[in-house]
Amino acid sequence: MKTAFLHYSVPPVIGGVESVIKAQVNQFIQAKLPVKVITGQGAASSLPTKAEFVQIDLLSSQQPEIAAVTAQLNDGILPATFEDLVNQIQVQLRPVLEDVHTVIIHNVLTKHFNLPLTAALCRMITSGEIKNALAWCHDLSWTSAHSQNKVYPKYPWTLLKQPLKNTTYIAISEKRQQEIASSFGLPLKNIPVIHNGVNPQTLFGLSTEVIELISRLELFSADLLMLMPVRVTQAKNIELALSLTKALCKQGCRVKTIVTGPPDPHDARSMEYYAKLLVLRKKLNLEKHFYFIYGSGQDRQTGYVINQNMVAQLYRIADVLFMPSHREGFGMPILEAGLLGKPIIATNVPAIQDLHLKEPLLFEPNSVPEQLAITILNWLKEKPEIQLRKKMRQEFTWQSIFDKEIRPLL
Repeated sequence: MKTAFLHYSVPPVIGGVESVIKAQVNQFIQAKLPVKVITGQGAASSLPTKAEFVQIDLLSSQQPEIAAVTAQLNDGILPATFEDLVNQIQVQLRPVLEDVHTVIIHNVLTKHFNLPLTAALCRMITSGEIKNALAWCHDLSWTSAHSQNKVYPKYPWTLLKQPLKNTTYIAISEKRQQEIASSFGLPLKNIPVIHNGVNPQTLFGLSTEVIELISRLELFSADLLMLMPVRVTQAKNIELALSLTKALCKQGCRVKTIVTGPPDPHDARSMEYYAKLLVLRKKLNLEKHFYFIYGSGQDRQTGYVINQNMVAQLYRIADVLFMPSHREGFGMPILEAGLLGKPIIATNVPAIQDLHLKEPLLFEPNSVPEQLAITILNWLKEKPEIQLRKKMRQEFTWQSIFDKEIRPLL
């Protein structure tokens, strides 16, 4: 059965609620769940592909008949045409909702902008025509300083604070949770708080291919993302990187280390080294913590080589640059990380000393991994921006919010 989203308008109409709906619909599509968008104003072309789009003019707050009725309602007058509009909306919604199990209703059950629509939905929920309603409460007319003079203690305005069966009222903040509890007479524990999320793809400028890679490797679940933008060669001391990753895991840190470059497929020694590293990774049980991009493609049987633009995108999502090299000719990744403002953890080799940088955490190539892990974790404690990034990607991306909080409500 489908899930439907219902609101007065959706993109390309510009607004906070509209942008939230688009983000939520996108999560359903990515999860391969059937979704239908029902609205009074908008366009299918502005929504994620594969989302079914249904436009019913009477759902819009700007539709002429609805706008005329709302003008009278705002003055406390119940128009003679009100019930007819309610019936028309029900008649038009019924066939659209026949294949829908859950309806996510944004603001309509708590705002006064289209009370005939509110009344129609209340009746369909009460009758069981809408089986499971999620009332997403961004705003409430009864508690808004700008709207309180447009609601009155009688029908139909009281519908905006009347609790309905088979309906979960969702608050976007703890303040809204308290307002819903007060208005509807519901216990706080029955009102989940689901915050708005952020879209990493937009903020980081990530391509679809990189987003798929991030999802495949579950990179955003990490406590610490360490990037090694290097080729697979013995000079890069990747054995230490593996041992350090294991030591960080033992300290309770859910670390993910990413080696972006490939081995040289035309060099037998390079491929042999890569094979030994894979054996060591398996021995250390780090398959979910240490990734060679070369072996992380959708087809695991063929090598996966990414371009420099994709490496730049991985720089943007990483927490730190990690360079445990035995030697470096110059150390270009240090400059790249510095330009992007990424903390740098690197071996104290001459090529890096030449840059005369005070900011990086430097260590010796033969460092004991267990001691180095403790040093790194203590160093990172002094960088609150790292902790903030971790919290945002683990708790406040739309994908995280969908997986942990929205999907269980369906």
